[in-house]
Amino acid sequence: MSDQTIFASKDHQDATHQQTLRVLLAGPRGFCAGVDRAIRVVEEALRRYGAPVYVRHEIVHNRTVVEGLEAKGAIFVEELDEVPEDGHVVFSAHGVPKSVPVEAERRNLLYLDATCPLVSKVHREAERHFAGGGPEQRHILMIGHAGHPEVVGTMGQLPVGAVTLINDAEEARTIQPEDPTRLAFITQTTLSVDDTAEIVEILRERFPLIEGPKREDICYATTNRQEAVKAISHESDLVIVIGSPNSSNSQRLREVAERSGATRAILVPKLVDLDWSVLEGVKTLGISAGASAPESLVQEMVNALSKKYNLKIEERIVKEESVSFRLPSPLSGEEK
Repeated sequence: MSDQTIFASKDHQDATHQQTLRVLLAGPRGFCAGVDRAIRVVEEALRRYGAPVYVRHEIVHNRTVVEGLEAKGAIFVEELDEVPEDGHVVFSAHGVPKSVPVEAERRNLLYLDATCPLVSKVHREAERHFAGGGPEQRHILMIGHAGHPEVVGTMGQLPVGAVTLINDAEEARTIQPEDPTRLAFITQTTLSVDDTAEIVEILRERFPLIEGPKREDICYATTNRQEAVKAISHESDLVIVIGSPNSSNSQRLREVAERSGATRAILVPKLVDLDWSVLEGVKTLGISAGASAPESLVQEMVNALSKKYNLKIEERIVKEESVSFRLPSPLSGEEK
């Protein structure tokens, strides 16, 4: 982000402000390539096909994004039976079980898959370990959180019983697989890097023959945002993570901040949800945003802070990101 964007709010500052607030902006923060792609899928579908376009589940876990797309003509549904015949439907960035596109095809719905390519990579990994049958077939242990759409979608790539979910280190210590010599593990992409490393270590110690990716499947954006939060937390009296409560990666950022030295860390969906009393006594405030939170929410908060405090803003960038993903066919430029 340019200095001009970050400091645009300084025009609002009043010379009579007595309290100075140091603000540490974590970088990178906010939208990742997968989220950006998913939003563009819905927007391009609306442009190409016209409203309404139906979206199965929240396209990403952020109400501001969802409400913005609703205003453009998107209709969010929980299941395909809410989509009328001949409707256009988009599958969310979290991925869906294989049964969902099968049902869409049965009903002759035109569907677009906005699954993040990094989530799709985990799907293929699970299929590879399970494929072939015989001695090469492995039971899959998935490290993730029960009920999360990404976990539901990934486990739904394989037959029932082919995948066992590992929610935490305790479950990793106690699971008793039928054949400990024929196991593989995969991971949800939005987990805590440190927590996942602990679980993987336990599994590898208990099951030396377990197979897994060369590195855990936690995506680059999740990793980078957690590293950025670590870089500001030890200096912060308070860290605000902008993100929705149902956003896994946002919740993990808050946890990482607490573990990395922040006196306190809270999750705030957007400015209107901020309890200003939490800033009492705060001299250094850290700010980050989950991968599904738009930068506009960060700017809105900085602008509001600038009206109450004399801000001293520092941006701490631990890594530059240049990843982008192409839109799926038929939105990528060529009609099928």
